[in-house]
Amino acid sequence: MTTADNTSTRKGAENTVQTASIPEQSGPLRQPIVHRNDYTALPVPPLGGWEPSLSVSVVVPAHGGSEKLALVLASLAAQSYPAHLMEVVVVDDGSPEPLVLPRVRPENTRLVVSAEGGWGSAHAVNTGVGVSSGQVVLRLDADMLVYREHVESQMRWHHQADYTVVMGHKLFVDFDPSALVPEYVYEEVAAGRADRLFDRDSADPHWVERFIARTDRLRSAGHEGFKVYVGATGSLHRSLFDAAGGMAPELVLGGDSEFGHRLAQRGAVFVPDEDTSSWHLGRSQMQEQRNAGTRYRSPYVSNRVPDFHLRRKRPDRQWEVPLVDVVLDVAERTLEEVDTTASALLGGSTPDLRLWMVGSWLRLHDGRRSPLQEESLDLRLIHETFRGDPRVRFVEEPPETDPRVPFRLYMEAGPPTSSDALAELIRACDSSGAGLLCAPLPGALRAKEGVLRLERVAAFERARHLAPEAEGEKLDRLVEEVYGIHWTPATDIVVASGPEEAELEGVKGSSEEPEESVERLRARLEQATVRGDRMRRRAERAERKLRWFTPGLTRRILRRIAR
Repeated sequence: MTTADNTSTRKGAENTVQTASIPEQSGPLRQPIVHRNDYTALPVPPLGGWEPSLSVSVVVPAHGGSEKLALVLASLAAQSYPAHLMEVVVVDDGSPEPLVLPRVRPENTRLVVSAEGGWGSAHAVNTGVGVSSGQVVLRLDADMLVYREHVESQMRWHHQADYTVVMGHKLFVDFDPSALVPEYVYEEVAAGRADRLFDRDSADPHWVERFIARTDRLRSAGHEGFKVYVGATGSLHRSLFDAAGGMAPELVLGGDSEFGHRLAQRGAVFVPDEDTSSWHLGRSQMQEQRNAGTRYRSPYVSNRVPDFHLRRKRPDRQWEVPLVDVVLDVAERTLEEVDTTASALLGGSTPDLRLWMVGSWLRLHDGRRSPLQEESLDLRLIHETFRGDPRVRFVEEPPETDPRVPFRLYMEAGPPTSSDALAELIRACDSSGAGLLCAPLPGALRAKEGVLRLERVAAFERARHLAPEAEGEKLDRLVEEVYGIHWTPATDIVVASGPEEAELEGVKGSSEEPEESVERLRARLEQATVRGDRMRRRAERAERKLRWFTPGLTRRILRRIAR
């Protein structure tokens, strides 16, 4: 692939906020357009200098640890966010001794038992969200003692856009149950002195802080912003929680990372809020049992998150959620053409794909027919050739987008792709950060023909969320606004034609003069008029192939034929 930067974006002037209408919401609500993960387009007000209107449900999953929970609820009782807009739902996830609510707690607090049929933090969070009513969901672990502005600071972002995921800052400290009492915690937090409850010099930051700092507070993180979503404290609109499908209850560990991936795929913007501070009471599991925790999480997260760093170490594997969906148009194509493209993709260096073959499969039947002469012969042979590969699907129309899969590639059968075609396309898309990559095939003469189209699903999901009515070129223009479009030639994607094409068309591997090649092509076209429509279609496809490799020769041939 070329390294030239042909990425186009449509951004306004510096510090100018662009907006998009959200038709499904009541009133003329317009919210800012965020380019990739640069959340500076969101004009958040200063703490204490604004009037909140959104309600929030703070969901606290808990398994034992009543001493820590009492301090957490005391800090929540001292929040600066209006009490009438905040509810707290504590979910008892099978504690050895049933939890009880302490005396010092927010005025709108209730305790529920985790729903039957599951266990673990993710299952408990789903239970809490299911019984809550706030417009925004703020998940908080039961060992997170928060500062006074913790809720208010996160909620500022959600008043600006409904597709933000806000994450709080935390420091890990040693916990002594006898050192603090809820009443004292409440007084210190309410007075704005939560930062004095522990010694910052002896506290440990979370590992995500290094990634956040390296990416300009995630503003330059692009599609990788979700990697720092590790639970503990974070908030999002309920509509986004529901659109992503909630947390995966089967993931006892690693559920936050997997949920962050699905949020990103829905077009979310990840914001590390510097004013959302808290103390983590005790060290994390990954700090104390890092190797064991990584060993357990790796297969569960790898199967579900294509961009998981440990999964990338096994590029030879196939996983539950593929890296790319390839939509291959096989209509009116021969077995040889489809086999050329599909086999190269399936046998390439990126086997982590799902291949959707779009054709008129309903035309195939088991009734009596002439085996070698039936009209749908090639379609039947294509189906029989590829039906044994579990990665191949046969559909009449392009399937709906699977929001879990990061990329979707559209192409027609026929071009012979290189073994690294998918890897090169994805690498070019990631290096440019684009939401749409367009790669014209060699010799492509029209903008809409002979172009490989790789879509970043997260970019299209955000564009559809901002403008649900947008389709076609209008949708592409909005994708250009939110992520950018990158154009690059497909010279490293399509390989030269094989000997069969060279012998048939006299384009490659032949010493014939152009005039001799013209005569051969003319002869084939004349034979097509005698042998029927089926041969004519094959000859026309051979003619189209010429455009992929020798556009100048093609024009000369066509002019000669037209005489």
